[in-house]
Amino acid sequence: MRVLSGMRPTGKLHIGNLIVLDNWITLQNSGNKTFFFVADWHMLTTGYENVSNLSEFTTTLVREYLAAGLNPEKSTIFVQSAIKEHAELYLLLSMIVPLGRLERVPTYKEQLRELKERNISTLGFLGYPVLQAADILMYNADGVPVSEDQAFHLELTREIVRRFNSLYGRTFKEPKTLLTPKLLGTDGRKMSKSYGNTINIDTNTREMEKMIMPMKTDPARKRRTDPGTPEKCNVWNYHLSFGTSKEKLDEIRHGCTHATIGCVDCKRILLESMKRRLEPIWEKIEYFKTHPKDVKDVIFEGNKRARVAAQETMKKVKSAVNLVH
Repeated sequence: MRVLSGMRPTGKLHIGNLIVLDNWITLQNSGNKTFFFVADWHMLTTGYENVSNLSEFTTTLVREYLAAGLNPEKSTIFVQSAIKEHAELYLLLSMIVPLGRLERVPTYKEQLRELKERNISTLGFLGYPVLQAADILMYNADGVPVSEDQAFHLELTREIVRRFNSLYGRTFKEPKTLLTPKLLGTDGRKMSKSYGNTINIDTNTREMEKMIMPMKTDPARKRRTDPGTPEKCNVWNYHLSFGTSKEKLDEIRHGCTHATIGCVDCKRILLESMKRRLEPIWEKIEYFKTHPKDVKDVIFEGNKRARVAAQETMKKVKSAVNLVH
């Protein structure tokens, strides 16, 4: 199976991103042909006014991809803007997508409301899902790991495939949605840097403790002697995401439901699980910080491989649209 996904370079990754990366790594290590990229053009759709750190953030993102476990020998890791064919395919696809259809994308209206302090009433922002479709179709992806809020974009990609194929002959296949697990922020809301409820993967034990210890737990546990339900507690989801052992999970479940363990004790166990999971990543991040050429080499080789695949796709697309000169 061919798999493609990417993240925008907006700074350091947080633990919610790490859950996504864990899913990518599973797909990578399962024998699939995987493409993972830095979506720097996508960052411009909402962040075009501040690009001073864009190059630095791109490098940071690749460094943290590698530290989390993406393997450039198994996956093609590249930067979107380095592959100019993405822009060419985006332009061609935009010719056949009705304006009204883009205006009905749920995330378009949602972002206009949430980011009203920014001027994002632009063609680039409206066309974000078409650029996303170009990214996916460029590498003939069978599956795309996305969160639920991005599933609407993937449905639009499938609509674009059907329309393109009906106009110009069968050129693309319809990609499938591979839903990615999602972790809520430390306050129980959507994890977002703007909410201040994230924990960077490039963190330390002290900072983790500051964020984890105040986390809200099951509302039923107002006192230590009140029994609770782990499934109603965001801390429990963190335990499941960070590899707390089955033995400890059983201990926590029994202690929570019978009020023999306090929420502070539960969070202390979580901190140990998170530390075990993150320490190897911290070490790799430090390694790549002191070996920047390794990161540059990964980007260079990944761009080269991605470019070859993109050029092959564009030959077929241009032939289908009769743009051969």
